[in-house]
Amino acid sequence: MIFKMVSLEQKIRGWLKIKILVDRLLKAYNLTNDLVNNLTEDDLTLKLKNLPSNTIENQLWCIIGARESYLKAIKNEGWMGFSCSLDKPFSKDKILDCLKKSANETMEFLKDGDLNEKQLELLLILLEHEILHHGQLIRYFYGNGLPFPESWKERYTV
Repeated sequence: MIFKMVSLEQKIRGWLKIKILVDRLLKAYNLTNDLVNNLTEDDLTLKLKNLPSNTIENQLWCIIGARESYLKAIKNEGWMGFSCSLDKPFSKDKILDCLKKSANETMEFLKDGDLNEKQLELLLILLEHEILHHGQLIRYFYGNGLPFPESWKERYTV
């Protein structure tokens, strides 16, 4: 009987760890959405001046593609390749729609919180990728004199 209780306790601890990770991912997704809502259509084409860089819209294309590709990998317990549903020409509305759809699909899949070790690793990589782009986008905003939304000021003290 003690063995079963320990196993249940371990299972609960595992669920709590997954819940914490999913909560952090949702916060990151909401921050990304807030940032895009703060942009104008013209802002999407900005680059880092006098530095090799792509555009803000290409940063967002990569975020969306990673969300979609890592969700597919999590479902299949392994990498299935990169793809992105956001097609050119990019627009703020299309980007926001894809961000919302990818966030909703991810959260829907994760709602049960039953992931194995490989799936959990892929979920962590997805979170790392989103946050990596937050750091890159902070540079784009500073480099182009763009204002940050309040949520970013609170989270990243920018």
